[in-house]
Amino acid sequence: MRLFPLLAFGTLLLPVAAQANDPNSYAEPDQVRVTHLDLDLTIDFPHQQLAGQATLKLDWQNPQAQSLVLDTRDLKIARIEALAADGKATPLQYALAPRDQQLGSKLTIATPKHPAQVRIVYATTPEASGLQWLTPAQTADKKAPFMFSQSESIHARSWVPLQDSPAIRFTYDAHVSAPKNIRVVMSAINDATHPLDGDFTFDQPHPIPSYLLAIAAGDLAVKETGPRSAVYAEPSVVDKAAHEFEDTEKLIEATEKLYGPYAWGRYDILVLPPSFPFGGMENPNMTFATPTVLVGDKSLVSLVSHELAHSWSGNLVTSAAWRDIWLNEGFTTYVQGRITEAVYGKSQADEEALLSARALQKSIGAMAENAQKLAPDPRGVGADDALSDVAYDKGSWFLRTLEQRFGRADFDAYLKGYFAHFAWHSITTEQMLDYMKPNLIEKYPGKMSWDEVKAWVYGEGIPKDAPLPDSPRFDAIDRERSDFLAGTLAADKLDAKGWNTQEWMYFLDRLPDAPALDKMQQLDAAWHLTGTPNAEIGMRWYSHAIAAGDKAVWNAAAEHMTRIGRIYLTTPLYKALVKTPDGLTFAEQVYAKAKAGYHPLTQQVVERIIAKAKKVD
Repeated sequence: MRLFPLLAFGTLLLPVAAQANDPNSYAEPDQVRVTHLDLDLTIDFPHQQLAGQATLKLDWQNPQAQSLVLDTRDLKIARIEALAADGKATPLQYALAPRDQQLGSKLTIATPKHPAQVRIVYATTPEASGLQWLTPAQTADKKAPFMFSQSESIHARSWVPLQDSPAIRFTYDAHVSAPKNIRVVMSAINDATHPLDGDFTFDQPHPIPSYLLAIAAGDLAVKETGPRSAVYAEPSVVDKAAHEFEDTEKLIEATEKLYGPYAWGRYDILVLPPSFPFGGMENPNMTFATPTVLVGDKSLVSLVSHELAHSWSGNLVTSAAWRDIWLNEGFTTYVQGRITEAVYGKSQADEEALLSARALQKSIGAMAENAQKLAPDPRGVGADDALSDVAYDKGSWFLRTLEQRFGRADFDAYLKGYFAHFAWHSITTEQMLDYMKPNLIEKYPGKMSWDEVKAWVYGEGIPKDAPLPDSPRFDAIDRERSDFLAGTLAADKLDAKGWNTQEWMYFLDRLPDAPALDKMQQLDAAWHLTGTPNAEIGMRWYSHAIAAGDKAVWNAAAEHMTRIGRIYLTTPLYKALVKTPDGLTFAEQVYAKAKAGYHPLTQQVVERIIAKAKKVD
């Protein structure tokens, strides 16, 4: 084990979280660390590439170091130079290793003289896993091409050569050239009034990890939603998005009351085309969001609560490795619930917590033992695999348990102190626990034992005494579902007219995995679920109807699968279809039509589902 020096932080001493053996990065931060990135890129839509240069400012850690090692994937390297203080460039020798399917290609640059800066001239390829290029036809308004990045988890290396590990934080600035009338945005402060002249500059003065590096470009309009927030979206979408997210300032203020000032200045939201593979991405200053949350009634704006919460848990205090990602996602899901409760009420927050808890209870037993742990053995856990329901839902359940044991007032004070203590640092699970033990567990003795803490963090499954919130409305839905399945309550007699999105989700989630066909047909006749514009309800409805053998929903399911590229809302339908030979054939046909509109990450997941089914078949 390598011991790292201490960094002064106010009156505190923090261990540097850099790990020289991040299994998902070739970087060697114990030898040299990137502290600043200067990007100069040109967006080339016809060739689907970013071309230009990345200049890295370096902090040499080891006086005997001979090289700078960077992460890359599918980059075309033109030349690499050392930059002197006067700007003079000297060519450097480098070696680009063969491509590893998961990690990409190790770039080793010979730097025996320890230059202060290294410049890499390069271009991306159309295959970049962290970029998606859309034709005008694949956008909402059909007028201009669109490009966006998705760097989490280890995809930043596919569009910038860097040390692609969450343990390494850097500031950045960028100059981006684009076609006229195209707006470019990045994970930095964005100027809503910037002329669309093809010349954009950005500055991110706060140190961020590489997975929070982001860029997007397209036909984007802007609408202010508050004194420090705005929505960016295609012109036909921006008004709807601004209405859905009009409470953004209330959400920011609610979080500040709980956990201290918002540190990033502005909080803007970019609504992406439907091919965006995730619900949201917490890129600093500019959350990237799926349009599937625009349902008109704000019932899904907990996504904004979640991505905003990352401004404290994840962006301010960051997991040092993907094995520790629950420090980002578990803490954020807990904070999300607190924001939702403060702005929209305890009932909605409790319903959302119950939804996730019940889903985890159902799924966790089928997971590999190591995958059931908040802090798993990192061997065999890929970076993308770490972003599982365990990190989000078991992590937040653990924090809700701590809140219940220690009381909300004391736990809030602890969490606020935790964010302040580790601000602008990347930490491991063990560093978090080293802080928790004296500042919470031992400070309030008798509330929770250390063995219980370790069982939550390092144990499999969910502790039997894990508390669940009460939800009278969910209890009533449980009774109605049971009566409906038993045949004592007709589908049209369900008291569902007033159900919100979460309540429909709960009703559908707890249906049998393969419900009776006649029951599904009765539900559809009464409530017209086929064709629903609500993607959360649609995903659950189509999955169950397909499992019941209702081929009448297949075409509507295919429309859902083609229209939406969000992994979570699309892949369950593929999984349901491929269980039968006819369904597998249909799934392949749908994917052949939908593939061009899917993000590379979505393509990978769907192709694995189909390949696995064909292998079994």
